[in-house]
Amino acid sequence: MTLASAVVLLFLVVDPFGNIPFFVAALERVAPERHRRVVLRELCFALAVMLAFLFLGGPLLSVLDISEPALSLSGGVILFLIALRMIFPPPERGQADELEGEPFLVPLAIPYIAGPSVLAAELLLMSREPERWPTWLAAVLLTWLATAGIVLAGSRMARHLGPRGLIAIERLMGMLLVAVSVQMLLNGLDAYRAANGG
Repeated sequence: MTLASAVVLLFLVVDPFGNIPFFVAALERVAPERHRRVVLRELCFALAVMLAFLFLGGPLLSVLDISEPALSLSGGVILFLIALRMIFPPPERGQADELEGEPFLVPLAIPYIAGPSVLAAELLLMSREPERWPTWLAAVLLTWLATAGIVLAGSRMARHLGPRGLIAIERLMGMLLVAVSVQMLLNGLDAYRAANGG
């Protein structure tokens, strides 16, 4: 996987366009002059979690003795389920949205940006080719920068695109992620056959 494809994969999984309405809703209880500061703080929290998992996830897999085919197959399944949720979103986002007061770590940093899906994608990249960690680090940083730009401009984008525009973008990203997840499943099956002489 190239740097560009890794960035696209992580960007699709983070789904910043789909998260804009939830950021806007979570910031309704925050004073307008603090919006930018709060968003920047949550973005930094998310980046710290993403970087920590990028480098600590591999040793965890070694301890659990999980093979590459198993990781690729499970990653494909997870991404496929995430893509389905993007195309057919559930009616409720979860209890995290109902927290009172100013958001702190939850739900903006975790799970809206550094959610289980992006952490699983990082784990997959790093475990398959750990020697390419500078490439994966660059992919995480570029994805974070793109996400930060979109989230910081979230209120303006929400006004210009409107709910239908944001939904259309999220559905499109979901359909692209379906193709990525299916390819990952196929790669996992090929690796399993090769490892077992199939």
